[in-house]
Amino acid sequence: MKLDPYEENVLAAFESGALISVATREELESLREAARATSTKDQRINIRLSAGDLRDIQAKAMQEGMPYQTLIASVLHKYVTGRLAEKDLAAQPRSNGAA
Repeated sequence: MKLDPYEENVLAAFESGALISVATREELESLREAARATSTKDQRINIRLSAGDLRDIQAKAMQEGMPYQTLIASVLHKYVTGRLAEKDLAAQPRSNGAA
């Protein structure tokens, strides 16, 4: 596989030790948990989502630096294990759309 100039620069910086992690302990633990949640995949499912929801999930996964399927599996795992808490919508200020 041929790397483009940007990828070559990133690889060279990594190999020389010039790159350092900026991830916090919390971010690293979250990524570890996502990996654990999806590492023992032994069942396959198919699911239909709206195009908008899928785009939003893919965008969120990109922000988190993981594949969108991994994000979905992680969210589902957290939900079924009781570690996904709903936001208290009553405590949050409502936007009326006015600027």
